[in-house]
Amino acid sequence: MSIAIENALQEIRPYIAQHLGDIEFVKFEEGTVYVRMLGTCTHCPLSQMTLKAGVEALLKERVAGVQSVEAIA
Repeated sequence: MSIAIENALQEIRPYIAQHLGDIEFVKFEEGTVYVRMLGTCTHCPLSQMTLKAGVEALLKERVAGVQSVEAIA
C-alpha cells in the first residue's frame, strides 16, 4: 500500500514544488493517509485546500482503500 501511495504522491510533487513546498508520506492507517506538508506549504493558508482538493482527490482515485488524507505536524 505504501508504495502505491508514494507513487501517487510523486505525481503531485512537481505541482507542490512550484510553490517551494513538498509533501512527505508518514503512514496509512484505517483508510486515512497521514502526510507532512513541508517547505512553504507548512504555513500556507491554502495548504488545506491543496491537501483535500489535490492530494486527497488524487490518492482516492489512484489507491484503493484511501478514504481521506490528513496533515500532521
